[in-house]
Amino acid sequence: MTSPEVALLGIRHHGPGSARAVAAALAQWRPDAVLIEGPPEADAIVHLAAEKDLVPPVALLAHAVDDPAKAAFWPYAEFSPEWVAIRHAVDHDLPVRFIDLPAAYGFAPAEPVDPAVPAEDGEAGDAEEDDAEEAGADPVADPLALLAEAAGHDDAERWWEDVVEHRAPGTDALAPFAAVAEAMGALRAEGLGESRRDQLREAYMRQQIRAARRAGHLRIAVVCGAFHVPALERMPTVAHDRALLAGLPKKVRTDITWVPWTHRRLSQATGYGAGVQSPGWYHHLFTTDGDPVPRWLTRAADLLRAEDHPVSSAHVIEAVRLAETLAVLRGRPLAGLTETLDAVRAVLCEGSDVALELVRDRLVVGDALGEVPDAAPAVPLQRDLTRLQRSLRLKPEAAPKDVDLDLRKENDAARSRLLHRLRLLGVDWGVPARSSVNSTGTFRESWRLCWQPEFAVRIAEAAQWGTTVEEAAANKAVGTARAAEELAELTGLVETCLLAGLSGALPAVMRVLADCAALDTDVAHLAGALPALVRALRYGDVRGTDHGALAGA
Repeated sequence: MTSPEVALLGIRHHGPGSARAVAAALAQWRPDAVLIEGPPEADAIVHLAAEKDLVPPVALLAHAVDDPAKAAFWPYAEFSPEWVAIRHAVDHDLPVRFIDLPAAYGFAPAEPVDPAVPAEDGEAGDAEEDDAEEAGADPVADPLALLAEAAGHDDAERWWEDVVEHRAPGTDALAPFAAVAEAMGALRAEGLGESRRDQLREAYMRQQIRAARRAGHLRIAVVCGAFHVPALERMPTVAHDRALLAGLPKKVRTDITWVPWTHRRLSQATGYGAGVQSPGWYHHLFTTDGDPVPRWLTRAADLLRAEDHPVSSAHVIEAVRLAETLAVLRGRPLAGLTETLDAVRAVLCEGSDVALELVRDRLVVGDALGEVPDAAPAVPLQRDLTRLQRSLRLKPEAAPKDVDLDLRKENDAARSRLLHRLRLLGVDWGVPARSSVNSTGTFRESWRLCWQPEFAVRIAEAAQWGTTVEEAAANKAVGTARAAEELAELTGLVETCLLAGLSGALPAVMRVLADCAALDTDVAHLAGALPALVRALRYGDVRGTDHGALAGA
């Protein structure tokens, strides 16, 4: 597992037990350089992890400069072993490098690329347990499931929780990694789960380890997915690895930055390959000293009480006892999430699956949203959006939030314009909703807000239209109008321009609309949109629409 120069720390992504083990191993090993599985493009911005304003969950976002839709994320939570390694390096002023295959290769055009090197489009990067499938190949087997099956368990998550997450640190912090390496070595010896893409990634990682040695580092810690450890232990020749990597495509110009992420997006339910089923629970395990079950059940009781469920302190005490008893009956070293949720259902929820689902949603998964510092690289459009969010006091949040706007108020009207402009750019941070206030006035507008991490990609895509939200939305409206083929699409776009306060774009959109209407014998769609335009021109509206722009159109 180790050599006089290198300590290979094989981990499970987003595993709190792995994160604690990495922290202990780094403290014991005291490396002079830290290498981490991840995109090398991030070497230039990894130092931002030292900023107090970079608060996990966050993700590295890489995208092709000329085609921002080609993007990939590498998310990290506070309980991610990679994040622990990054923080150890920056806190101890150590060199830290990412050593996985560069993202720039994954963004190359599909045609010239060797089919053994599939492009990474969307969420990718650190998905070890469910890595990208080769074109035409069978899905890669889950190493953890294979190990759990060999140990006589049919639940890989439960098995991993017993052997790793609930394991107390020992005197030799490197011993657990030796055991994991031996288990993975047995799997790799049978050829289980290995793909051509893994071979390419591992060849690149070995090259980076060699580079660290040549740079004079004497104690190198390598933090990578446990599945890769056997391939990094046995170093083939340099010529062997160069031959493997010779078929890689030409790199694509790539930008990378830090973006906020959420616990919900870390869950497997979102389709993220290396996700975990219970990020909220894992965060609790990692951040809680001592027995985590009583504290977690207390949080569950607080949540249920806040939702008007009759839960007392006596309920919590009985739930703790039941969880511990279930763990003994099931032969588990400690009560895990399964036992804890069984106790919540039976005692705190009195058998109600509806109340239990609330606990699952808010505590087992959760809606934690990370933060990134202003120093993180960003396109000008993103910086303008951040400025507007602050000036309008409209903070992005991961949990859905209903907002009622009074358009007679200047700040609320500006909020409305921002949300409409973002929707035009494909960023549906806000979606029109039914008002919670009984009012038929046209001055009121209701929205449901919910920030999603992938909006960062859409903002990068929209940056082609302008450097500010207003400019980008106006240019996008004009571009959409010129590409439109249906009259109904154009009339709807005019309405959107009015709602978004894009008076500068209206003349161009109206000219396209007039040309389209002149060639279309069916004027029903145009007639349906005209009353709103006439009302705005004759009487004005509560938004203060620029009448001159409408009249000129």
